[in-house]
Amino acid sequence: MKINLLLAASCFLLFSGATNNRKPSVKMIDPVDFSHVKITDNFWGPRLKSHATTTLAVCIDQIENQTGRIQNFENAAKGEGKHSGIFYDDSDVYKALEGIAYTLKNNPDPELEKKADEWIDKFAAAQQPDGYINTFYTLTGLDKRWRNMDKHEMYCAGHMTEAAVAYYQATGKHKLLDVAIRMADHMINIFGPGKRDWVPGHEEIELALVKLYGVTKDERYLNFANWLLEERGHGHGTKGGEGDWNIAYYQDDKPVREMTDIAGHAVRAMYLYCGMADVAALKNDTGYISALNRLWDDVVLRNMYVTGGIGSSHHNEGFTEDYDLPNYDAYCETCASVGMVYWNSRMNQFTGDSKYVDVLERSMYNGALAGISLSGDRFFYVNPLASKGKHHRKAWYGTACCPSQISRFIPSIGNYIYGTSADAVWVNLYIGNTSEFNIGKTLVKLQQETDYPWNGTVKLTVQSPMKKEIRLRIPGWCKSYKITVNGVKKSTAIEKGYAVLQKKWKAGDEITLTMDMPVEVVAADPRVKEDVGKRAIQRGPLVYCAEQADNANDFDKLTLSAATRFTTDFNPSLLNGVMTIKAGADKEIMFIPYYSWDNRDAGEMKVWMDYNSAK
Repeated sequence: MKINLLLAASCFLLFSGATNNRKPSVKMIDPVDFSHVKITDNFWGPRLKSHATTTLAVCIDQIENQTGRIQNFENAAKGEGKHSGIFYDDSDVYKALEGIAYTLKNNPDPELEKKADEWIDKFAAAQQPDGYINTFYTLTGLDKRWRNMDKHEMYCAGHMTEAAVAYYQATGKHKLLDVAIRMADHMINIFGPGKRDWVPGHEEIELALVKLYGVTKDERYLNFANWLLEERGHGHGTKGGEGDWNIAYYQDDKPVREMTDIAGHAVRAMYLYCGMADVAALKNDTGYISALNRLWDDVVLRNMYVTGGIGSSHHNEGFTEDYDLPNYDAYCETCASVGMVYWNSRMNQFTGDSKYVDVLERSMYNGALAGISLSGDRFFYVNPLASKGKHHRKAWYGTACCPSQISRFIPSIGNYIYGTSADAVWVNLYIGNTSEFNIGKTLVKLQQETDYPWNGTVKLTVQSPMKKEIRLRIPGWCKSYKITVNGVKKSTAIEKGYAVLQKKWKAGDEITLTMDMPVEVVAADPRVKEDVGKRAIQRGPLVYCAEQADNANDFDKLTLSAATRFTTDFNPSLLNGVMTIKAGADKEIMFIPYYSWDNRDAGEMKVWMDYNSAK
């Protein structure tokens, strides 16, 4: 929703396998991989444990026993049997495997690794001699492959490639990486300048190819990603489908560097923008970056919900017109919120501007985190901002992109905490952890202690001597804060939302950031017709909602006013421990964090409350 508080290269060069004389990356910041970060706090720590013990088990059971997804690979390897499910179901298996890989990075588990190896053996056996791998077409007719741009062949290949890179990095095993390389080579043999045009109906392969380039250093994969991006907006898509090709829905209405407004399917758009950002960073493509800046303004200022969710329409799982942000009918697919995290992380790396992390954090704590139950075994596909009591999480979906998406996202949240540049450590998120990484030849060891998001106090202990700036993000929601170094209050320069601390740091130095975290009453942009005369409640990074379980009587009549006063209380026995907000009005209203709704008895819910400005 709109919220007012947030504000071609020649064919030869394009596909040459030789190293191009590219300019250095335009990124200001490199992310610190989560394998260097051990999360220790009481908010994310239990969720990581639940993911490893419960969420992955649910995904494995569904994939192996309930849905036939693994059976598809077994049948494809034998070249006999039927394909069960939908043509893109392979992707869910790959995403779950990626989640397994991320879990193994920080929590080695021989049995879990054995399970992953079993799956990889099945994938490798299902690959065709020419490198092609896709169980749907292997079992329904290889003669039909590469005829329909919306049949997700490259989408599935992209998720396999991401899983392959993740598993290689986690274990050093390259069997699946070899499968991904053969599939990428197969595609490059068919498509490209002087060969066939192709516009993937569902983006994903573009960013995956950049990851493959990252581990192989083979320029062909980066150049192929670039070529696929450049294929958009030239009418190729209308020639490659078996049905209607809606150019706006598929982000194919104009060349990507000319894009100004988000349109079509929300998740596809997020993956497209991530692919553009990855290619732009490596090829120093300022045209892509300019387009991404325009698109970001359109998404965040005119098409984003207060929860950081995007995509208001069930009809196209995406967008209609600016400021059309219904609450009961909001789509806000979990995958799209995760996509917002991915994209905004990349935008922050370009610019060193904290506004992108503000949106990342909003999407992560609200839009994405709501996608999984507190027990870790049920999932939302759609995340409305109001419910009459009929919308509930499910154990799985026919289209299971969201459960498998969450299964790979949760264990990788450590990716977003820190960044580095030549002269600085960038602290983006406040999550209790210990970390150890290098900036050039300098060893950096940090310990972060905090009860965030319930409390705004963060203590950062430097555990190794270094001479680097430490840049602390001051969140956009924070209006008042204090910084001390070894107990002494410091006045600091603020650059693009970061407090800059310069010192020759010694082991044992302590930085304390204390952020006031009052309850905020948030108004939507007045052009959002759905929210005229309403307000939402936010505290820190969390958006709150009222649920009927706490407000049993006259739920439809709950009202806030200018005179309403708020109190907060941490309840360790409610919803795995949450900070509740109570609004003292004519009738007391209790609010809980939006991510925690629908974990108790069924009932109504709403984020936006009627508001009486006269009182």
